[in-house]
Amino acid sequence: MRDLTKRGYLMTRVAIIGAGLMGEDHAHIVAQDLPGARLQVVCDMDAARAKYVADATGARDIASDPEAVIARADVDAVIVAAPDFTHAPLSKACIEAGKPVLCEKPLSQSSSECLQVIEAEQTAGQQRVMLGFMRRYDQSYIEMRQALSDGTLGRALMMHNFHRNVETPAADFTGAMAITNSAPHEFDVVRHVLGTEFASVTAHQPRRSDDRVAPVVMVLETADGQLVTIEINNNAAYGYDVRAELVGEAGSIAMNNVAYTRTDMKLASSTRYDADWRGRYHEAYVRQNRDFLRFVETGDFPAIASDCWDGYCAAIVAEAGAKALATGQKQPVTMIPKPEFYAGKTGVAA
Repeated sequence: MRDLTKRGYLMTRVAIIGAGLMGEDHAHIVAQDLPGARLQVVCDMDAARAKYVADATGARDIASDPEAVIARADVDAVIVAAPDFTHAPLSKACIEAGKPVLCEKPLSQSSSECLQVIEAEQTAGQQRVMLGFMRRYDQSYIEMRQALSDGTLGRALMMHNFHRNVETPAADFTGAMAITNSAPHEFDVVRHVLGTEFASVTAHQPRRSDDRVAPVVMVLETADGQLVTIEINNNAAYGYDVRAELVGEAGSIAMNNVAYTRTDMKLASSTRYDADWRGRYHEAYVRQNRDFLRFVETGDFPAIASDCWDGYCAAIVAEAGAKALATGQKQPVTMIPKPEFYAGKTGVAA
């Protein structure tokens, strides 16, 4: 049972697992932007890091054992922001404990492991896992999707996307990792905006003059006969830059770069880029986490949120994309039929 505030309101007690950059951001959102939530525990293998985040956000406790945290009676809901390889096992632990979990993407980079989580959730008979594909909550994609649903653009023909980072997160980062680690955000939000699935993918890389990983460009065909381009450039150098354009038969709608100021001096005009994604998508994270809190309070899965099925779809597309890059050949995107358990429970057409 959730705690009561001094005024008698129910408070959802939230545990954060993982106190890195994303875990710290989630902790601040729970503490500052979710009045119906209480940050109960910050869990991380690094006790000093957990204490730092807990002290900065007013968390009640710190811990180092994630499964023990999930089992605690004073924890009502969990946010998983630990390393990727922990996402599926910790999501299954939350399912088994009967506790809602907001799990950062990916559910798993392995489609077979995603299916294991899907099986666990179906066995439990109730959705527990909300997946952190937060771009569905970004205003630009919301307006793109609306332009299709209200008929403004007519039939969708193409969607162009590019995703650029300052530099790769690790020296051993590869083109395949650009597809499996960076591109899933695009895979998910394109499915969400277009309301369809991918049918095939090709992948290409230009040649750089140095030893850094070159951009990856994918061309995907949808089941509805649309074309989608996705560029992932993890060494763009100039800043964090994500853009998209949706082209329909009656017009197009494109994402604007978010810049609050412009500098004019020395015969030039300039705007700045962020160093990473956190500022650009902060409002989307807040909206997502508010939806998660409503899910915890009501049991109703949010209409536009990603679920385990969406995590599986992103993993399948990424696997096909990595194979296309390795072979130089177009690869089919082949998925199992969508389980009835998930039909109508997300923003993607069944």
